[in-house]
Amino acid sequence: MTAWFKRKEKGIQTATEEKKDTPKGLWYKSPTGKIVESEELAKNFYVSPEDDYHVRIGSKEYFEIIFDDNKFRELNPNLTSKDPLKFEDTKKYSDRLKEAQKKTKLKDAVRTAVGKSMGKDLVVACMDFSFIGGSMGSVVGEKIARAIDYSIKKKLPFLMISKSGGARMMEAALSLMQLAKTSAKLAQLAEAKIPYISLCTDPTTGGTTASYAMLGDINISEPGALIGFAGPRVVKEATGKELPEDFQTAEFVKEHGFLDFIVHRRDLKKKINLYIDLIQNNPVRS
Repeated sequence: MTAWFKRKEKGIQTATEEKKDTPKGLWYKSPTGKIVESEELAKNFYVSPEDDYHVRIGSKEYFEIIFDDNKFRELNPNLTSKDPLKFEDTKKYSDRLKEAQKKTKLKDAVRTAVGKSMGKDLVVACMDFSFIGGSMGSVVGEKIARAIDYSIKKKLPFLMISKSGGARMMEAALSLMQLAKTSAKLAQLAEAKIPYISLCTDPTTGGTTASYAMLGDINISEPGALIGFAGPRVVKEATGKELPEDFQTAEFVKEHGFLDFIVHRRDLKKKINLYIDLIQNNPVRS
């Protein structure tokens, strides 16, 4: 029996520079096992077309979705965290910050910007989970506070996109102070009668949920997002009860009155601007 394949030349070697690597990120596999091309995923607002799974994205992608032609001006882009407590766990906080900045090309866990959305100016603050788990430290609180100040000064609606593991433990009490600081600023925004839309994305937890994420004139979320304060294990231990399967999903949270609407990512821009028009009693933009 002859082999169906015979190697004529032995020891074939391909020069390193001629070897072709598969480009990184060419395919994306959703948690349900569906595979989609990265390019197709981007065209579909980073939502898996087969199972509608909303892939975690950051400020870069949200700005693309919200702002007309992706044109915006970033506010306070160079604010960076200090290490006043000289905090150290498995590594120094100062080193952790440098590492996160190098890895993500971000200065901290939130970016704030102003630009046109459906033809009208909008101020957006968007968190990045890739930067130390989207944790809320002094810079996050300060940038949000300054963005709200800008909204008040220019009389522009404010959109907050939350994606966070909670307060940044390396800043201890300083990070917890941001809950009060941002909440006080939002009270000033409300006094000025300027609309505030809060968008909770996956995950919105801890001190973020306990402050600005739940203070919107309208609180919305993406489908299936994890939203809660403490994790399910802690809640289960505290209550001594079995938790429902969909506990802390956006759908569960909405059912229990903490959210007004769940909005698919492809409809985000249109819906956010619709809510702003309705709050301001303006003609609805189409």
